[in-house]
Amino acid sequence: MIYVFLTLAILTEVTATLLLKASNGWEKWWFGMGAIFFYSIAGMILAFVLKSMNVGLAYAIWSGVGIALVCIASVFIWQQKFDIYALTGVLLIVVGTGLITLKSNVVLQ
Repeated sequence: MIYVFLTLAILTEVTATLLLKASNGWEKWWFGMGAIFFYSIAGMILAFVLKSMNVGLAYAIWSGVGIALVCIASVFIWQQKFDIYALTGVLLIVVGTGLITLKSNVVLQ
């Protein structure tokens, strides 16, 4: 169940990051305000997750999955381009997150 909450925290953080980009440097302040709202929600959910999950494990999953999702979304939303190096980097992040999650001796608290 804790992974469901971690997933919600990641999705709200990714939403906040995408809204921050959409704010265009706060020229569209309403997107910036939405970003603050979603970052706040993400932080509250993550705090709940950290009550029962090792912080290193939670942060590895949070950051790895978040980076991958933001990169993928930016390709579709803003038509940002990926080259082979960017794709390889994201794949390495995903593989590293998988290794930490599935094979590491880091356990839930």
